[in-house]
Amino acid sequence: MRLMGLDYGDRRIGVAVSDAFGWTAQGVGVVEKRRDNGEIGAIAQLCKEHEVSEIVVGLPKNMNGTIGPRGEICIAFAGDLQQKLNLPVHLWDERLTTVAAERTLLEADVSRKKRKLVVDKMAATLILQNYLDSKTKR
Repeated sequence: MRLMGLDYGDRRIGVAVSDAFGWTAQGVGVVEKRRDNGEIGAIAQLCKEHEVSEIVVGLPKNMNGTIGPRGEICIAFAGDLQQKLNLPVHLWDERLTTVAAERTLLEADVSRKKRKLVVDKMAATLILQNYLDSKTKR
Protein backbone atom coordinates (compact mmCIF):
# COMPACT_ATOMS: atom_id res chain seq x y z
CA MET A 1 0.00 0.00 0.00
CA ARG A 2 1.86 3.04 -1.26
CA LEU A 3 0.74 6.63 -0.81
CA MET A 4 1.44 9.53 -3.13
CA GLY A 5 2.02 13.07 -1.91
CA LEU A 6 1.34 16.05 -4.18
CA ASP A 7 2.43 19.67 -3.83
CA TYR A 8 0.04 21.54 -6.14
CA GLY A 9 1.58 24.73 -7.50
CA ASP A 10 0.80 27.32 -10.17
CA ARG A 11 3.03 25.76 -12.81
CA ARG A 12 4.17 22.41 -11.43
CA ILE A 13 2.97 19.63 -9.17
CA GLY A 14 5.64 18.05 -6.98
CA VAL A 15 5.23 14.28 -6.59
CA ALA A 16 6.44 11.95 -3.83
CA VAL A 17 5.66 8.30 -3.12
CA SER A 18 5.94 6.29 0.09
CA ASP A 19 7.81 3.03 0.49
CA ALA A 20 5.72 -0.17 0.56
CA PHE A 21 5.41 -0.02 4.37
CA GLY A 22 4.21 3.58 4.43
CA TRP A 23 7.15 4.69 6.56
CA THR A 24 9.18 7.01 4.34
CA ALA A 25 8.49 9.40 1.48
CA GLN A 26 10.72 9.78 -1.57
CA GLY A 27 10.42 12.48 -4.21
CA VAL A 28 9.78 10.98 -7.63
CA GLY A 29 9.44 14.03 -9.83
CA VAL A 30 7.42 16.96 -11.01
CA VAL A 31 4.40 17.05 -13.30
CA GLU A 32 4.08 20.18 -15.45
CA LYS A 33 0.58 21.66 -15.46
CA ARG A 34 -1.11 21.92 -18.86
CA ARG A 35 -3.99 23.88 -20.32
CA ASP A 36 -5.82 20.66 -21.20
CA ASN A 37 -5.57 19.34 -17.59
CA GLY A 38 -3.30 16.56 -18.88
CA GLU A 39 -1.55 16.57 -15.50
CA ILE A 40 -4.26 14.28 -14.09
CA GLY A 41 -3.41 11.69 -16.76
CA ALA A 42 0.29 11.98 -15.87
CA ILE A 43 -0.55 11.53 -12.17
CA ALA A 44 -2.75 8.53 -13.01
CA GLN A 45 0.20 6.98 -14.87
CA LEU A 46 2.49 7.55 -11.86
CA CYS A 47 -0.15 5.99 -9.58
CA LYS A 48 -0.17 2.90 -11.76
CA GLU A 49 3.65 2.72 -11.98
CA HIS A 50 4.11 3.01 -8.22
CA GLU A 51 1.01 0.98 -7.23
CA VAL A 52 -0.46 3.89 -5.27
CA SER A 53 -3.61 3.23 -3.24
CA GLU A 54 -4.14 6.69 -1.68
CA ILE A 55 -3.17 10.27 -2.45
CA VAL A 56 -2.31 13.13 -0.09
CA VAL A 57 -2.65 16.65 -1.50
CA GLY A 58 -1.05 19.56 0.33
CA LEU A 59 -3.62 22.12 1.45
CA PRO A 60 -2.13 25.59 1.80
CA LYS A 61 -3.86 27.27 4.72
CA ASN A 62 -3.36 30.81 5.91
CA MET A 63 -1.32 31.16 9.09
CA ASN A 64 -4.55 31.70 11.07
CA GLY A 65 -5.90 28.34 9.83
CA THR A 66 -8.38 29.72 7.31
CA ILE A 67 -8.52 28.57 3.71
CA GLY A 68 -7.85 31.18 1.05
CA PRO A 69 -8.17 31.16 -2.76
CA ARG A 70 -5.08 28.97 -3.19
CA GLY A 71 -6.54 26.41 -0.76
CA GLU A 72 -9.87 26.44 -2.62
CA ILE A 73 -8.02 25.58 -5.85
CA CYS A 74 -6.28 22.65 -4.11
CA ILE A 75 -9.59 21.38 -2.70
CA ALA A 76 -11.11 21.45 -6.21
CA PHE A 77 -8.02 19.66 -7.61
CA ALA A 78 -8.28 16.98 -4.90
CA GLY A 79 -11.95 16.48 -5.78
CA ASP A 80 -11.08 16.08 -9.48
CA LEU A 81 -8.37 13.54 -8.62
CA GLN A 82 -10.69 11.52 -6.43
CA GLN A 83 -13.38 11.48 -9.10
CA LYS A 84 -11.10 10.66 -12.05
CA LEU A 85 -8.72 8.21 -10.37
CA ASN A 86 -11.25 6.59 -8.03
CA LEU A 87 -8.73 6.61 -5.16
CA PRO A 88 -9.05 8.05 -1.65
CA VAL A 89 -7.62 11.59 -1.61
CA HIS A 90 -6.68 13.27 1.68
CA LEU A 91 -5.96 16.96 2.18
CA TRP A 92 -3.02 17.74 4.47
CA ASP A 93 -2.11 21.10 6.00
CA GLU A 94 1.04 22.08 4.17
CA ARG A 95 1.76 25.43 5.80
CA LEU A 96 5.43 26.32 5.38
CA THR A 97 6.49 23.06 3.61
CA THR A 98 7.79 24.95 0.57
CA VAL A 99 9.59 27.35 2.93
CA ALA A 100 11.14 24.37 4.77
CA ALA A 101 12.15 22.77 1.46
CA GLU A 102 13.78 26.03 0.29
CA ARG A 103 15.62 26.40 3.61
CA THR A 104 16.94 22.83 3.48
CA LEU A 105 18.18 23.33 -0.08
CA LEU A 106 19.81 26.65 0.87
CA GLU A 107 21.57 25.01 3.81
CA ALA A 108 22.79 22.27 1.46
CA ASP A 109 24.22 25.06 -0.73
CA VAL A 110 22.18 24.05 -3.77
CA SER A 111 22.33 26.65 -6.56
CA ARG A 112 19.25 28.78 -7.30
CA LYS A 113 18.81 27.10 -10.69
CA LYS A 114 18.86 23.59 -9.17
CA ARG A 115 16.63 24.66 -6.26
CA LYS A 116 13.96 25.72 -8.74
CA LEU A 117 14.05 22.23 -10.26
CA VAL A 118 13.72 20.26 -7.02
CA VAL A 119 11.80 22.46 -4.55
CA ASP A 120 8.34 21.20 -5.67
CA LYS A 121 9.41 17.56 -5.42
CA MET A 122 10.94 18.19 -2.00
CA ALA A 123 7.81 20.00 -0.76
CA ALA A 124 5.71 16.99 -1.89
CA THR A 125 8.10 14.72 0.03
CA LEU A 126 7.70 16.83 3.19
CA ILE A 127 3.88 16.85 2.85
CA LEU A 128 3.78 13.07 2.47
CA GLN A 129 6.34 12.43 5.24
CA ASN A 130 4.41 14.63 7.69
CA TYR A 131 1.21 12.77 6.81
CA LEU A 132 2.91 9.37 7.26
CA ASP A 133 4.43 10.46 10.58
CA SER A 134 1.01 11.58 11.84
CA LYS A 135 -0.38 8.11 11.07
CA THR A 136 2.36 6.24 12.94
CA LYS A 137 1.98 8.42 16.05
CA ARG A 138 -1.66 7.42 16.50
